[in-house]
Amino acid sequence: MNGPHFFKTLFFTCVLGFAFSCQKQSTHTDLIIFNADIWTGNSQQPYARAMAISEDKIIAIGDESTIKALKDTSTELIDMQGAFITPGFIDSHVHMMMGGNSLLSVQLRDAKTPEAFKKRISEYAKTLKPGAWVLEGNWDHTLWGGELPKKEWIDADTQENPVVVNRMDGHMVLANSLALKIAGINNHTPDIPGGEIVRDTNGNPTGILKDNAMNVLLDKIPRMSEKQKENSLKAAIDYLVSNGVTSVHDVDSLGTYDIAKQLKDAGELKVRIYAVNPLNHWKKRFGVIKEDDKWLKTGGLKGFVDGSLGSHTAAFNEPYLDKPQNSGFFINTEENLYKWISEADEAELQVMVHAIGDKANHSLLNSFERLVKEKGKKDRRLRIEHAQHLQPADIKRFAELDIIVSVQPYHAIDDGRWAEELIGSERIKTTYAFNSLINSKALLVFGSDWPVAPATPLEGMYAAVTRQTLDGANPDGWIPEQKISIEQALFAYTKNAAFASFEESRKGTLEPGKLADFVVLNKNVTKVKSEEIKDLKILKTYVGGKKVFDSSSH
Repeated sequence: MNGPHFFKTLFFTCVLGFAFSCQKQSTHTDLIIFNADIWTGNSQQPYARAMAISEDKIIAIGDESTIKALKDTSTELIDMQGAFITPGFIDSHVHMMMGGNSLLSVQLRDAKTPEAFKKRISEYAKTLKPGAWVLEGNWDHTLWGGELPKKEWIDADTQENPVVVNRMDGHMVLANSLALKIAGINNHTPDIPGGEIVRDTNGNPTGILKDNAMNVLLDKIPRMSEKQKENSLKAAIDYLVSNGVTSVHDVDSLGTYDIAKQLKDAGELKVRIYAVNPLNHWKKRFGVIKEDDKWLKTGGLKGFVDGSLGSHTAAFNEPYLDKPQNSGFFINTEENLYKWISEADEAELQVMVHAIGDKANHSLLNSFERLVKEKGKKDRRLRIEHAQHLQPADIKRFAELDIIVSVQPYHAIDDGRWAEELIGSERIKTTYAFNSLINSKALLVFGSDWPVAPATPLEGMYAAVTRQTLDGANPDGWIPEQKISIEQALFAYTKNAAFASFEESRKGTLEPGKLADFVVLNKNVTKVKSEEIKDLKILKTYVGGKKVFDSSSH
């Protein structure tokens, strides 16, 4: 033992020990969180009681005595008094600027009667100057029985203000007569491929425009000023952090990136953003952009196959039951979509595509399969956004093709109120098929689609775990065999979501070397009854070790 090998080993051991000691001394511990019930998301160390943070990263996590030993003279210690901590929630699908606009505009999401719908628009229009547009709204006509609103409902009270208010899914709008006039839409306007101008029995537009038909009008809306964008983005950020959201994948078409960069440069950005641009315009409007910044990442592109279920524009193989002549439609042709996907893939950009109906999902799976065959295998992390209605045989293909399933669980308890009336009892068996997808080894990531649905991860987890619809009609869960566990839901909002944006090395779990993004809850979400999840409280939200939300000050 005392030969040359022993002394050589001893020498290197001392050198390594000295190096570790120097590293330990050179790392200042800014913050120690202790007396906490921490769910880390790290399978190697699932639970902890304390963690140490230096600058914006976790440097150690474990038991209290070990972590407290890292305290130095200026370390701040915070006693969490037994509160539950998870990695910061990552919302994998938001429309951030639209969401901020919706917070600052007329609120129609919970208008339960045509009268309430009309009154809210009328009252809001009175607060505006003549010529100012009434936008967003996010109405839901199923709340009052399913009759689509008409321009006549609001024309009398909005004669000086153009109105373009979205249905909550963003695939249908109601415009008043002034807005239609500005856009030049009348009874002579031809039908538009991939969209619909809804008309009355005389051929006159009712004010309802669907999917591509909306573009004729949306292009006439004045662009937001820099100040309007800043106000909208700040409102969105405050809302998100209050719900424990520390990162978003922002499916943007209104120009979030430039304003977010200004906030980042000023040290005022409180949410990490993966800015995702439109797939069909990326060459013309954006070029090849790929920035891997921990606050503001780029490099993702999002496209569309079809529309939405509630607007009857999702593409199905069989017709809608309530509209036998209609089976939805493709917004973009398969040829165009594949061309854009292929070009983006060659530019090393991540592709994510919206598909709702079973026909749309099948077509998109085929396109992704073709891409892999023609271009070869690589770490693409292709994503299908929504993947709501699937042919049974297609479920296994997600895992086989390594396609990430980006879904929004709140939609299941919302659409579940009326979806069966539209597509029948057989097709709903593989609607929001979360459990089947997980069992097939597909990677499931969660988001909200805000402002289509609230950006509230606790409600999203509640939806995935209970599947109890908003109307209370399904106490045992709507399609209960598709329920998942709370830990599966947590992973979908944290670790899996970080992987879905190529950021698993820096966030998604709480472990040394990763960003100190975490959420403090009043109770352990893994131990409460499933029905109680939605009622838990976000106490604090931390991003990069800095507190960005505190419920005690709100």
